[in-house]
Amino acid sequence: MSIRPLRGAGKPAYLSYFIALLLFGSNGTVASAIALSSYEIVLLRCLIGCVFLWGVFLLTRQKLTLGRHKVDALFLAASGAAMGLGWMFLYEAYRQIGVSMASLAYYCGPVIIMAVSPLFFHEPLTRPKITGFLVVLAGVCLVNGQAAQEGRMGWGLFCGFLSALMFAVLVIFSKKATAITGLENPMLQLTASLITVAVFVVCKKGFALEIAREDWPPILFLGLVNTGIGCFLYFTSISRLPAQTVAICGYLEPLSAVIFSALFLHEVLSPAQVLGAFLILGGAAAGELFSHKPAVVPRRS
Repeated sequence: MSIRPLRGAGKPAYLSYFIALLLFGSNGTVASAIALSSYEIVLLRCLIGCVFLWGVFLLTRQKLTLGRHKVDALFLAASGAAMGLGWMFLYEAYRQIGVSMASLAYYCGPVIIMAVSPLFFHEPLTRPKITGFLVVLAGVCLVNGQAAQEGRMGWGLFCGFLSALMFAVLVIFSKKATAITGLENPMLQLTASLITVAVFVVCKKGFALEIAREDWPPILFLGLVNTGIGCFLYFTSISRLPAQTVAICGYLEPLSAVIFSALFLHEVLSPAQVLGAFLILGGAAAGELFSHKPAVVPRRS
C-alpha cells in the first residue's frame, strides 16, 4: 500500500482542500465539548494527529526524503511552527472574545497572502480575483458583524491578528516546500507544530495534564480526523493550488464553522449572516470561475 501525492491543480486537489476546510470548520464545534484550556486542546490535537500520520507513514513503508531536500525541510519546519503558534493564538482568541470576532481577525490572514503573492509566487492580481475577494470580505464582515459592533478589543483581538499573521506564514512557507510531497509533507509540519506547542505548554505549566473521561471522544475526533486526516488533505492540496485560490476559497472554513455552530450548537443565524454566507460562496466561486488560469508554482527536483 502506498499513498501518492496529488498531481497538478485539478479536481483532486480542490476536493481535498474543500474537505480539509470543512473539517477545520468543525474544530470550534468539537472543541466546545472539551473542558480544557486552549493550549492544552492544541497540544492534544497536535500529538494525536502527529502519532496518526507517523503511524500511517510507517505502516505504508514510506521513506523520508527530507535528507535530500534540506531547504524544503526547513520551510516545512517553519510552516509547522507557524501552524502551532497560530492555533494557540486562535484558540486563545476564541476564549477571550468569542468565535465570531476571533474568526474575523483570523481571516485577515488571506488578505496578507493575497498582498504578497505577486512578490513570493509571481501570481498576478487579476481583476476577477480582487473583485471576488472583496465580495468574500464583505460576506465575512456580515457574518461576524454583531461581534465587531460590540467593540471588544485588547488581548483577545491581538491574539486574533497574530493568528492571522501565522496563517499567512504557514501558507507561504508551505508553498515554498515543493520537493517534499505526499504524507511526509503534513507529517513533518505537524511534528514541528507539536514541538512548538509542547515547549510552550511545558514552560507554562509543566508536564501535568488532567483529562476527564468524557473529554476523550471529542479529543480523539479532533486529533485523528480533524487534525490527522485534515492536515494531510490540506497540505497535499495547497502546494498545488495558487496562493490566491487558497486565500479566497479558504473562507469556506469560517462559513462552515458558522453553519456547524447553528446545526450542532443551536446558534441562530441572523438575516445578515445568511446574506454574508451567500456572499462568501458567491465571491469565492466568481473569483475562480471568471479569472484567467494562473500558473502553478514550479516543482523543484
